[in-house]
Amino acid sequence: MMEDQWGGPPGPPSGGESDHIEEGGPGGRPHVPEPYPFWTYGDVFLFCGLGIPCMLLSWAMVKAAFAVLRVHRAAPAVEPLAEQFVLYLMLFGALMLIFRLQYDRPFWRSLAWTGFRMPFLRVVIAGPLAAFLVATFGQLIHTPTTRNAITDLMQDRASLLLLTAFGVTLGPLCEELAFRGFLQPLLVRSLGAVPGIVLAAVPFGLLHYQEYGNSWRHVAIVAAAGAAFGWMRHATGSTKAAALMHASYNAVFFVAALSQRTDLPR
Repeated sequence: MMEDQWGGPPGPPSGGESDHIEEGGPGGRPHVPEPYPFWTYGDVFLFCGLGIPCMLLSWAMVKAAFAVLRVHRAAPAVEPLAEQFVLYLMLFGALMLIFRLQYDRPFWRSLAWTGFRMPFLRVVIAGPLAAFLVATFGQLIHTPTTRNAITDLMQDRASLLLLTAFGVTLGPLCEELAFRGFLQPLLVRSLGAVPGIVLAAVPFGLLHYQEYGNSWRHVAIVAAAGAAFGWMRHATGSTKAAALMHASYNAVFFVAALSQRTDLPR
């Protein structure tokens, strides 16, 4: 019975907290549904607090595995992507345990990994459209071209292909589960749709600060993209839709990078 209740649409149609009283409970008693999301800001802080220890542990585990397996000639992106993969496993494994042990709720549907109320093609097209708007915004604020860890990895063809595969699959999946599936519903319930979507996009942008050469302009354009993904999550009621839009958004930039790197050494 509990699984069915939380396996339905993950939130009230209005996007706010559902705390109204419904008739028809056992014995004619009124039934007060629990609010969505059922988790708290304390769970968000716990999830964030696990980030650094999990990051250190994933780094140590991958380093040890590479040393034991004597992996020395792999593409430069293999090791950091392996570390990212292990980090995601740890963090979302911990969140899954929190949901199951503390709340007895399913993981995927609780984070709104459900069908979406919008045609599939429209969701996919929203990604390139957002990429165009974000690129235009970047031009308006004179976003510089910076050398950073990502651009360095893109100088190697095999690494660029690995980054592309990661950037249109696991990256969007995990980032959308964390920011639009886990954080945004709390903020929307507390503050309303627009402030909640915008505030969930801010840490998403800050997460990419160092990745893009410590550029605040890059933080701004990534946060703008995050707000677009947040709108998709709110409009469709589905984190899956936001992840799909995010993947098609990333694909635009990776396809552009691949088209310019046809002469890279193999």
